[in-house]
Amino acid sequence: MEELFTFHDSSGHRVSAILVTPDAPTESLVLLCHGFLSNKNSTTNKTLTRLLVERGIATCRFDFFGQGESEGPFERITLTTALDQAQSALASVRHKGYRRLGLMGSSFGGLVALLLAARTTDLRAVALKCPVADFPETLRMEFGEDRMAHWKRFNEIPNVLGGSQPVALQYRLYEDCLTFDTYKAAESIQAPVLIVQGDCDELVPLHQSRRLFDILTGEKRLDLLPGADHGFTKGEDFRTMTHSIAEWLVQHLSR
Repeated sequence: MEELFTFHDSSGHRVSAILVTPDAPTESLVLLCHGFLSNKNSTTNKTLTRLLVERGIATCRFDFFGQGESEGPFERITLTTALDQAQSALASVRHKGYRRLGLMGSSFGGLVALLLAARTTDLRAVALKCPVADFPETLRMEFGEDRMAHWKRFNEIPNVLGGSQPVALQYRLYEDCLTFDTYKAAESIQAPVLIVQGDCDELVPLHQSRRLFDILTGEKRLDLLPGADHGFTKGEDFRTMTHSIAEWLVQHLSR
C-alpha cells in the first residue's frame, strides 16, 4: 500500500513523501534519502522499497528541498536544510507508529544520513550508497579552481549528471557544508553501518569511504564493487548493490 503525504521541516517548508507498507502490520521502517539532483522516486529508492516491503519492512521516501515535489527553489538548498528535513521525516514516521527504524542514503543523501545517524541513538541500521563524506572536497575535485570561482561569482554549477545546461545553485551550499565535520560526527554513530561503493566511482573518491569506515566504531562493513561506477549503471552492479543494502537492513531490523 502506498500513501502520499506531506510534512513540514522546522522552517515550515512543505516536504513531499511516500509511505509504502507491507500487507502485514509492522513497526519496522527504513527512511530513504535520495541523492543530489534526484528525487524520492529514484530507481534505487523504488527498488529498495520493493525488496524491503517483500520482507515485511515499510519504507518512507521523500524529496529534499526544491527537488521532486517538495517546496522551495533548488538553488537555495543547503546541507543544514536537507538534514533538518531528514530529521523531520524521521519524526513524522515515528508519529505514525514506527519504532524499529533504519536509514539509507545515496551519495548526498548518504552525507545527510550520516549526520542524522550521529544525532539518533535508537536506529537499528544504516546503509550508505557511495556517501559523500566530505562534500566540499568532492566539489573542489570535481570542479577545479576556475569552476569553483565561477560558482562563487555566478551562483551556478555545471550539471554533474551530464546535462549541457548549468544548474542554478547558490554558493552558500558549499560554505554551509564547511561548517560540518562528518568524520567527527561519525564517531558518534551507534547503529551498524554498511557502505557500498564502486571502486570505479567517478564522483566520490574512494578514500572518503575508507576513512569513514576506519572511523566508525560499531558494527560495520565496507563493500567495494569491482568495476562499478557512481550510478551502478551496469545491471549486475545495481542488483548487487541493492540486494546488499536490503539484506543488511532486513538482517538488523528483524532482530
